[in-house]
Amino acid sequence: MRKSFVVRLVSAVAILGVGAALVKSYSSSGTQAKAETGTTVSSTRSFIDAIAPTARQIGQEYDLYASVLIAQAVLESSNGQSALSQSPYYNLFGIKGSYNGSQVTMTTWEDDGSGNAYQVNAAFRAYPSYAASLYDYASVLNSDYYAGVHKSNTSSYLDATASLTGTYATDTNYATKLNQIIATYGLTAYDTVDLGTGSYASGQVWNSYRGSYTDQATLDEDTAWANR
Repeated sequence: MRKSFVVRLVSAVAILGVGAALVKSYSSSGTQAKAETGTTVSSTRSFIDAIAPTARQIGQEYDLYASVLIAQAVLESSNGQSALSQSPYYNLFGIKGSYNGSQVTMTTWEDDGSGNAYQVNAAFRAYPSYAASLYDYASVLNSDYYAGVHKSNTSSYLDATASLTGTYATDTNYATKLNQIIATYGLTAYDTVDLGTGSYASGQVWNSYRGSYTDQATLDEDTAWANR
């Protein structure tokens, strides 16, 4: 189903598989994933609709581009159709290990470092929902190793996708694939705050020190304090 992993240690107990898991499907052919609402995810657009609100919120909280998160989820989970991303696992990013004691063992491909692929059985985190998977992945990106994907360190989402190439993924075309998904589905719309939430007002700017939008004066004060 998917390509190989390059595994990196992200904590004492959490291992992230770089790239999507090439997981053997244990479900019947054509099985459709189900979103947290119970609706069937049968297309890329409906999958995006299912995860976008959470991704947008995470983008605000973690100084990340929601567009990039969504594009990665689309690419890594095959639009929510991979066995690992479906109920009851909801693992959208192929993160290995366990989540609050929950995991599932599936067959995946590894690389011996010399370009030779081989199959192994590996434990992957099992989540109770798409939201849990998205938040867990955001916590992985909330490290110095992935500083290049943060809004505060970039000029646009293009810098973030470029930074993921060679860190998260070894695929030299990884950024291009993400950029194409973002452009095709207009995902940059989710990089702005939903005005319906009342959490954003005209004239406010993104304040990475607080993980929220504030006025310019507050951002200037926080910047001065951080650089004192």
